[in-house]
Amino acid sequence: METPHFVQIYLPASGALAQEAREGLLRGPAQIAPKFFYNALGSRLFDAITELQAYYLTRTEAAILAAHGRAIAQAVHAVAGPRPVMVDVGAGNCAKAARLFGVIDPRAYVAVDISVDYLREALAALQREHPSLPMSGVGLDFSERLAIPQGLAGVDEAPCLVFYPGSSIGNFSPRMARALLGDMRRAARGGALLIGVDLVKSPQLLQAAYDDDLGVTAAFNLNVLLNLNSLLGADFRVRQWQHVALYNDAQSRIEMHLQAREDLVVTWPGAQRRFAAGERIHTENSYKWTPAGFTQLLQDAGFAQVTCWRDPQEAFGVFLAWG
Repeated sequence: METPHFVQIYLPASGALAQEAREGLLRGPAQIAPKFFYNALGSRLFDAITELQAYYLTRTEAAILAAHGRAIAQAVHAVAGPRPVMVDVGAGNCAKAARLFGVIDPRAYVAVDISVDYLREALAALQREHPSLPMSGVGLDFSERLAIPQGLAGVDEAPCLVFYPGSSIGNFSPRMARALLGDMRRAARGGALLIGVDLVKSPQLLQAAYDDDLGVTAAFNLNVLLNLNSLLGADFRVRQWQHVALYNDAQSRIEMHLQAREDLVVTWPGAQRRFAAGERIHTENSYKWTPAGFTQLLQDAGFAQVTCWRDPQEAFGVFLAWG
């Protein structure tokens, strides 16, 4: 059986990451990037979110890939060759990519994620299910820059299929999303990008997906405070905060915030921040796109050709871009 090769570029305790967190907390208003959600517990909580009835994104994307898998694979193979290397960005538990192995038939699989320990566990389990497929894991903060290391098992200079499911591209502003898509185009090395995108729809449906009745999304959001405590040596108390999700119509995005329940002070070595009751920390944006708008974004990032598959309700799109 093959053994997954692992390259850790992202270091959770690095000074740069801690400095980014400190600077975000001291802004007015305070803001934390979504990547801080994804410690091991945060990754598991997100997996639980994808099982919720209100969180339509994962099952709708899965239905599109199941319904159109062969057509998608045919299009991928026409661009990237019969057995492309599959580069799974934001791989999480690797399950979404694994469901495509049968139709894509990759010659190697590269999983990229910021949640390093969680990725190691997931990749080891996936290797047991596919013992002959060369697999590599890359612990990387790709929000800064996506660059796949050289020398990974089964990876050469041939075209790749870069896979970015789940509409995680929505976490980035249009400007930042364009830059990341450009990185993905370069990482594909003449191959293709397969990406899931949540589409504009009823604000009521959107808000329900990010504020579920069971409170799983709230726990996911609040867990960022525990991650900050670990990273910074801060003293956030989870019970002093509440989850807030709202739809910003002007920006076409869902926003997640943590709101102080009372006047409080948070300290960490070398600094502190006072929060008044009702004051918020902005933890996530999730931009929603029209098919035409996202096609234009892909073209602005350098892709010449774009095609899209959608569900019957046109709630979600899976885009293939190349050239």
